[in-house]
Amino acid sequence: LQDIRNTVGNIPMEWYQDFPHVGYNLDGKKIYKPIRNKDELDMFLEKMENPDYWRTVQDKMTGADIKLTDEQVDLVHRLQRGQFGDVRFDPYEPAVDFFTHEVMIHPVTNRPADKRSFIPSLTEKEKVSKLVHAIKMGWIKPRKPKDDAPTYYDLWAHEDPNSILGRHKMHVPAPKMKLPGHEESYNPPPDPEPGLSSRSRSLAWGAQGTSTGAEVGVGGDGRGTTTAAVDGRGTAWSCLTACFSQVNVDPEDLIPKLPKPRDLQPFPTTQALVYRGHTSLVRCLSISPSGQWLVSGSDDCTVRFWEVCTARCMKTLPVGGVVKSVAWNPNPTVCLVAVCVEQSVLLVNPCLGDKLLYGATDQLLESYVAPEEERVQPVQWATATVEEHGKGVRLVVQHGKAVKQVTWHGKGDYFASVVADNSNMQVLIHQTSKRWSQNPFRKSKGLVQCVLFHPVRPYFFVATQRYVRVYNLLKQELTKKLMTNCKWVSSMAIHPGGDNIICGSYDSKLAWFDLDLSTRPYQLLR
Repeated sequence: LQDIRNTVGNIPMEWYQDFPHVGYNLDGKKIYKPIRNKDELDMFLEKMENPDYWRTVQDKMTGADIKLTDEQVDLVHRLQRGQFGDVRFDPYEPAVDFFTHEVMIHPVTNRPADKRSFIPSLTEKEKVSKLVHAIKMGWIKPRKPKDDAPTYYDLWAHEDPNSILGRHKMHVPAPKMKLPGHEESYNPPPDPEPGLSSRSRSLAWGAQGTSTGAEVGVGGDGRGTTTAAVDGRGTAWSCLTACFSQVNVDPEDLIPKLPKPRDLQPFPTTQALVYRGHTSLVRCLSISPSGQWLVSGSDDCTVRFWEVCTARCMKTLPVGGVVKSVAWNPNPTVCLVAVCVEQSVLLVNPCLGDKLLYGATDQLLESYVAPEEERVQPVQWATATVEEHGKGVRLVVQHGKAVKQVTWHGKGDYFASVVADNSNMQVLIHQTSKRWSQNPFRKSKGLVQCVLFHPVRPYFFVATQRYVRVYNLLKQELTKKLMTNCKWVSSMAIHPGGDNIICGSYDSKLAWFDLDLSTRPYQLLR
């Protein structure tokens, strides 16, 4: 595996010297240059005081300072002396004579030469004759030599000096006005009253008794009424009064027709991938925070690591017992998987993906320093043996009874385990960096089915058979008690935003809680 922190490829890094970054990572985000605010005096002091200054170089891909190892320094010295890079290469080893120096009398093969080696080709002769005929007929013309002389010409050579220029000849007329419509050409007289009938309207017009009004006439054709008036100057005016009928619209017709629920398919209908490899019941799954890897545990006493997009099994880890639960560390900078096997929780480094990532995880675990005074803990932390370390197991947390679930905190340092027990030791919280475990509860509130950490806030969810209790880890008190209204909670999942939680049960129900709304289910799905 190669260093995949910077993905710009094999290009000159001088292209980035005017930018604040040196490239891009796998997520497409910029890799910024490290801040270098040292002047010449600081550089001189570092050169005098730092004994490893002479072997420190700058990585152009990331901009970081790298200390060369002894092997790399020896390689540089050999190359400077003009020697070979490989120490084991011997340039003075005896040469091997691949061919004998004795010339044989008879040749190896006495095969006679081919006839085509000394007779002109008829196919080539036919092609040449066709090309000669095409040149004679003028079908194939030789290439004209390119004229490299610049093609300059006078733009106004043929222009009459006494004529008006072309731009003065072009006359753009003004845009035409819009023709007058009914609004501009005719203003009808106002109606006496909009609710009057035809005869009442005619009487009202006649009753006005103006000095200019001479005659009023009313007519109609069933679709409306036409009113005509003649003023004192003998001009006739007419207008059409339309009768509008009210349209009754059913409000149900305005609502779009919804499809039938049986026609909707909010579920996948096509099988995309199958992860084959387990020989028995698969009990648990977990996906890496990058979404590239998948871990599964089975009753065949193995843990398998898969690539999600190809369904390829990358690694198989035999654990010697039935796997009840697996959980991938949600911290993207830590490559660690927790596996529940019988009475132990195994912390496994699968060594997948970026080698710098899982290498840093091993360095983080190896940097633990044991305290001087041994503390009393409810579990035992043990380092993996050499054989287990070769398989990927780094730490073993041994419990007193069988472990049935494990889950990580969002930061990736703490994880919780659930033990099949009726006492107050059912739930334990462990810290990986300090290898310290504690029991958060003094007394039992029922048989615990599963637990969860809130992804954002310091809340801890504990699901018993009928209820889900929400505890505040900072204040160490009970915050909420959710009523599931179902028998025996089997599983629990929380939204990444932390506002919604879903509980599954053994009586085929899903209880959906909105934590901001109520302690009772927002919706119960059967």
